[in-house]
This record gives sequence, structure tokens and C-alpha cells, in this order.
Amino acid sequence: MTDIRTLGATDLKTPPMILGGNVFGWTADETTGFALLDRFVERGGTMIDTADVYSAWVDGHSGGESETMIGKWLKTSGKRDRVLIATKVGMLPGEGGEGLQPARIAAACEASLKRLGTDRIDLYYAHRDDENVPQEAVLEAFGKLIEAGKIRVLGASNFHAMRLKSALDCATANDLPHYHVLQPEYNLVSRSKFEGELQDLCIEHNIGVAPYYGLASGFLTGKYRSKEDLGKSVRGGRMSELLDGKGQDVLAAMDKVADETGASLAQIALAWLAAQPGVTAPIASATSVEQLDELIASWDVHLTEPQLAMLDAAGQPALTD
Repeated sequence: MTDIRTLGATDLKTPPMILGGNVFGWTADETTGFALLDRFVERGGTMIDTADVYSAWVDGHSGGESETMIGKWLKTSGKRDRVLIATKVGMLPGEGGEGLQPARIAAACEASLKRLGTDRIDLYYAHRDDENVPQEAVLEAFGKLIEAGKIRVLGASNFHAMRLKSALDCATANDLPHYHVLQPEYNLVSRSKFEGELQDLCIEHNIGVAPYYGLASGFLTGKYRSKEDLGKSVRGGRMSELLDGKGQDVLAAMDKVADETGASLAQIALAWLAAQPGVTAPIASATSVEQLDELIASWDVHLTEPQLAMLDAAGQPALTD
């Protein structure tokens, strides 16, 4: 039976994987995207993660492409009440300014709701911290959206421990909404951004954690094992850094676990994340139904304590980015 988890102190529930929507409208066209979304729900998935800035980095795109595709799927499938939608604000400038300026938050939320074709966002993230705007003003802006019923739960992405703690303190002192979910970069070969003070803070305050880059941009699938493999994608440069670091040790440990369990490296990477203290569910994206089925199978991979310890040791000391 699938392990259903609750995101921190919220009422949002998910299996131990959230579907990443960064590929929709980019490397997954509408036909593929709809098939992926249908299969994810069919298999028991509940949360779809996107952002207003997806995929503004593509030539000819301006942002909102992922939300637009998800919105079309919600309309044609009639499955809005079967899924939780998470999206973000803070990286796409536009009406109202940029970053987390209150006017930008308000305008961006309206734009996301329109593209998604829905009346509420289940989880709305500050996509990154904005030190140019007082945290009280940011939380007040989010609070207005919560009061209006436009967003249900507030999350933070890419926040350092000190800033997340000050935001929590600000919320308590001023009776403002708290960040209840954190989305950090975290995986077997990129650990320093979360482990330690930030992880401890999330556990202390019961903040749900949904890491991104769970597969380290594909490195943890075993696709890149030598310098000769680096030309397999545009991400080859980053893979070189991982190979020169502890990446080879991690892959070797993962190979041993794969031999013991029969699980793929991608499944092991996600299962390791899902077993980490404070982590609710990693985010992972797919560009084919077959790939998605492989990732979903990670829900049923339960690593033993010795296996977890071996994987943990292989990545020590934590890599820096």
C-alpha cells in the first residue's frame, strides 16, 4: 500500500514523490504532458509542482508555459479536485515589479490562477528569498491572498536557514502566515544546502520538505559515469564537477544497493531522499510515461538501515555547489 505522507503541519497529502512540472511546454509537449499527468493521478499521485517562470529560459518562451499546459489538462480531464497544485512567485518579473514585492505577488498570483484555470493554489511558494523587501511586507501580501481564498498553504524555496528562521519569527510576532513547506535543492551528491541547520529548523518547526533536483539533473540515474559521457546532454559541464567530486563513490554505492534490491539508480536516489529526516517527498519530473512509471516504483523501494548508511557515507563530506 502506498505510503501517504502529510506535508508538515498542513492538510496537504502526497505519496513519497511530487511530480515536477518544469518539463511541461518545454521537453514534454501537450500530448506527452497530458499522458504523464493522467498516469500520475491514475497511479495515486496527488501533487503537481510548477512555477510561473517555467519555462522562460527557452528561446521564444516568456514564462507561464508549464502552468498553461497544466491548466488545459485540468480543464479537459476534469481532475482538479483530485490533485494539489503547487506553484511559485519570485523569479519572473512582470506586472507589479519583480521578486517578492507585494504588488508583484498579487499580480503574479492572479496570472497563475488564470493560466491554471482554477480558483485556488494549494501551495504557493516564494520561489527564492528577496532581501530587498521586508519579510513582514512579503508575509502580509501572502496573507491577503490566503484571506481571499486564492492560496491555501505558503511555502518557501531556496531559503537559507537564517532567513527562514527570521521569516518564521516575523510571522509569529506579527500574527502573519507561516511558511509551512520548504523546497530546497537536495540529493545524494548535493547535500550542503539542506543538511545541518536548515534541516534541523524544518524538523523543529514541523515544516514539510519537498526537495528538487532529486536526481541531480540526471547524474544519479547513472547516465554519466566517465568524461566520455559528458557530451550526452547540455548539462555535461555540471556532471564533470560531480565526477571529480564524490560522484563516483556515490554511484558505486548505489550500484551495490541496486544489486541487492533490484531497484534502478533513479529509484534508489528518490527512496534515499524520502527516508531522510524531515523530508516528506522529493520532486521528480519525467518526459515519458515509461520513465514516470520507473520513478513511481520508487514509492515501494524501502532501503534498509545498512543500505542508507552506505549511501550516506559515500557522499561524505557533503559536496559544495
